[in-house]
Parts: sequence; C-alpha cells; structure tokens
Amino acid sequence: MKINSLQDLKKVQKQLAVAQEKAQAEAVARAAAERQREAETKLFERAVGTVKRMPESARAPAPKTIVAPVAKQRQKDEQAVLRDALSDEFDASTLLDTDEMLSFRRPGIGRDVTHKLRKGDWAIQGEVDLHGLRTEEARVALAEFIRNAHRHGLRCLRVVHGKGLGSPGKTPVLKSKVHSWLVQKNQVMAFVQAKPAEGGAGALVVLLKPAG
Repeated sequence: MKINSLQDLKKVQKQLAVAQEKAQAEAVARAAAERQREAETKLFERAVGTVKRMPESARAPAPKTIVAPVAKQRQKDEQAVLRDALSDEFDASTLLDTDEMLSFRRPGIGRDVTHKLRKGDWAIQGEVDLHGLRTEEARVALAEFIRNAHRHGLRCLRVVHGKGLGSPGKTPVLKSKVHSWLVQKNQVMAFVQAKPAEGGAGALVVLLKPAG
C-alpha cells in the first residue's frame, strides 16, 4: 500500500496491530489446544497404564475375503433324514398291481385313478431322470424331487429310472428300488408304468396328493 499522508500511515499501523492481535490470539488458541491434548493423553495413560505398540510379528493378518459359512452339518442331517425315510428293506412287490402294466394305488384310491393316469388325463408337470445314478444318489434325488414338487403344488410327475439293460446281469435294480421308495412316500397317491412313447418300462407316471 502506498503511503501518501499521515492518515494512510495510521491506517497501515491499525491493520498491522489487528493482524498482530489475530496472530497472538491464534497462538494462544493453539497452545491451549495442545495443553488440552496433553492433559487428555495423561488422563488416558493413568486410566489404562502404559501402552506398548504391538510388534509386527504378533499381529494376526486380516482376512482378504470373507467367506460365508456353509451349513455342512445341516446338509448332512437333511440327507440323513432323506436316506432314513426311504428304506431299501421295504418290500413293495405285494402292493403293486401287475395286470396289463404295473401300477400302484394307495388303499382307498379307486382303480379309476390309475386308469385315468394311464390315459393321460393329468398333464405331466415335472420330471426327474434317475437313469445312470448310483443307488444313494437316486434315493436322495427322488426324495427331494417328490418333496419339492408336492410343496409347489404339482400333481402329475414322470420318474425315469431306466430299464436296467446296462446293469450287471441285465437286472433292473434301480427300477425295483424306485417302486419301493415311491410306495414309502406319503405324498404319492398312485403311479403307473409310462406309455411306450413316454418311456415305457423305463419310467413311471406318478400322481401326488393335493398340497395342503
């Protein structure tokens, strides 16, 4: 600022005095804040004692990714329930009708039901193919399929078990087991051998009870 008069000089002096007062006030505030921080630090140290920095070697590395826990035991329990619910020791042969084609119906269910099932009065709403599965795999797959279908309100299903032509001795082992397992499922009202065009002796058409 150019000083041309005594009045200009007084203005400059006043501005310098104001700036100096501001600087002094800021210095006092910083000193007070520092004293406050020191007091708080000493209070913390008195409360918790001496604090030492943990050495790097003692630190546990933080996991890079968080993996959601898998309820493996629950899965095992559910599979055990399914296995126990469908026994291989159950003999269903005495409950099957073997007239022109194999069929099954629960006590109290009329022959007209299996007759309509053979005719295709109910549209097939779902299918499970067990052909080629091991016995244990087929047991679990069938139980889950029936349970889920019934829960979703499906009524007519097709279960493909194969004709057993690839089994040792050409014996349809899985076919007879599927008959036994289906008879043991309370949701199953009836089943019949599928039509030739729908799998014939290698498949069954199954009727479930209404949901609920």
